[in-house]
Amino acid sequence: MKKCTLALGCFWKPEENFKNKPGIIDTEVGYAGGFKDNVTYEEVCTGESGHAEVVRLFYDEKIISFKNILDLFFNMHDPTQKDMQFPDIGTQYRSEIFYENQNQENEAKEILKEYDKKLNGKIKTKISKIKNYCKAEDYHQRYIEKNR
Repeated sequence: MKKCTLALGCFWKPEENFKNKPGIIDTEVGYAGGFKDNVTYEEVCTGESGHAEVVRLFYDEKIISFKNILDLFFNMHDPTQKDMQFPDIGTQYRSEIFYENQNQENEAKEILKEYDKKLNGKIKTKISKIKNYCKAEDYHQRYIEKNR
């Protein structure tokens, strides 16, 4: 089983979209790419933590390749928007591919280049080494309950 972590706006809809794809074994939502290893929903919402909302995918590479996942990624959101996926605006809603290893980095760069050519150089998607990932469900649920 392999894993990858992708930021493509608010994480709930992308998680739902990926869940039903053949080869996706499990999904979870979280935050990644920020300045510290543990962050709250409130901190992410300030835009100052450096984190993006992400979907972490666990997949069977015999059924779905990382390239196929990235094709889905680029077709599930608008990678030409910077720090937003309309109507959600803020750095936490950016488009970013977080790679786990050199192979993922190389493949991500290759796929991004293909899509950037198709979209006339307008891609805003970043590619970064995964860092400071933390699961979001607990934080997000507490925030929702607190603010009811």
